[in-house]
Amino acid sequence: MNLLDWLLTGVVPIGAGAISVREVVGNGFGLASAIGGMRRRVWAWPVGIVGNLLLLTVFLGGVFTTPQGTTLLGQAGRQVLFVAVSVYGWVRWRESRRSGGGADGAVVPRWATWRERAGLLVVAVGLTALLTPIFEALGSWPPVWADAWTFTGSLLATYGMARGWVDFWLVWIAVDVVGVPLLLQGGFYPSAVMYGFYGVFCLVGFAVWWRTQRRLALQTSPRPTSALPAATDPSMETLG
Repeated sequence: MNLLDWLLTGVVPIGAGAISVREVVGNGFGLASAIGGMRRRVWAWPVGIVGNLLLLTVFLGGVFTTPQGTTLLGQAGRQVLFVAVSVYGWVRWRESRRSGGGADGAVVPRWATWRERAGLLVVAVGLTALLTPIFEALGSWPPVWADAWTFTGSLLATYGMARGWVDFWLVWIAVDVVGVPLLLQGGFYPSAVMYGFYGVFCLVGFAVWWRTQRRLALQTSPRPTSALPAATDPSMETLG
């Protein structure tokens, strides 16, 4: 079996069952992308795209051969959205790096404004509510609202990363909290374990970006002008 056949058809036995090699390798690329994102490196985007394409075939278990044979439309659909948004983030970070960017990364982290956060909340609630009956009609794995949220939240988190918002880490954590139980129910154990790891990793990433944002803000903030000593008025000097 050559490398390509092993990647496309290989399985890893686990107890009485098995998992796809593509699921393990795809999540490995996802982890590498997350590390690059935490370090604000441009290469995080193309690496993540490779992982997305592999996982797309995993979650379309009704189309591609997988040990689970289960289709998660939200999980599959978000891989497609990941690719599209990742291309946007890739271009944006490359432009930021060429224009100076951060001293130690491609983008300067910042907090989203309250208006931007309100927009995120509206899209999160609205798109999840819209997609839930659609995914249910298409036969997605229950609970369908959880599948719809992981799709929506993943889209918003990736967009927030492309924009350089520190807040995007918190959105990822909310996705992981819902995504881990969903993946366990569907039998996608490597992805469930990776989601759990991502949850912890996102806490670290959030702290790193928050600390970086504060440091860069202090470096770029104007320094207060020190008080100058008052000039001596000759007329006030004491005559000897």
